[in-house]
Amino acid sequence: LHWSTKLLSPASLIYITFLPNSSWGKEMMELYNHYNRLSKEATEGQEDHGEEWTRLPSYNRTLKYATGGAYLSKIIQSKARLFTRNIRDPGAAFEYVLFFRQDKLKCVCIFQAGHLLEGPPGHVHGGAIATMIDTVTGTHASLLSAPVMTANLNVNYRSPIPLGSTVLIESILDKEDGRKMYISCRVTSTDGSKLHTEATGNFKSGKLFIIKHYMCINCKFYLNNFT
Repeated sequence: LHWSTKLLSPASLIYITFLPNSSWGKEMMELYNHYNRLSKEATEGQEDHGEEWTRLPSYNRTLKYATGGAYLSKIIQSKARLFTRNIRDPGAAFEYVLFFRQDKLKCVCIFQAGHLLEGPPGHVHGGAIATMIDTVTGTHASLLSAPVMTANLNVNYRSPIPLGSTVLIESILDKEDGRKMYISCRVTSTDGSKLHTEATGNFKSGKLFIIKHYMCINCKFYLNNFT
């Protein structure tokens, strides 16, 4: 899979900025600047850069148009939005940016949790943490293979994450077995001294779930071919 920026015009899809905004705290900015200095932004036809980190783009939808510009509102609701990108208020919920490094088979996410993600008083809801883990590991698996679906996700919570804080979510490919990919993930404090959450995921790629790209003008849907 390659992340493609060619799929849709700005008028047809709202591009969610993963660039700094006024809600980003000091730790979020410092980590972003660190990885950004080591990276190149993903561009059309050049989505990984080997020994360099690649900053991944982010949209509020995965796919909206098919071959020839046919609008898919009859198949996918036109008002649908990705769960982690459906709140406009900066800093209110999921603030994150992902970086990928092909040669290390590794993905890193810088995540700042907003006030709308509260579970225990003053801390992030476990479901929000699991959502981010699924987002990062699923993206990672898709970048290494083809579009995938989560088959299994095991999450072990070690210590709570305070609301408003910034954490690192790091995923690593453990092994591949045919169409299955096994990825492990750790959520830590920004300096790595505190382990918040550990997880392992099993992802399965479809034969022709979506051809070649998540987001591409020429993609075709094979909704019945995922087995």
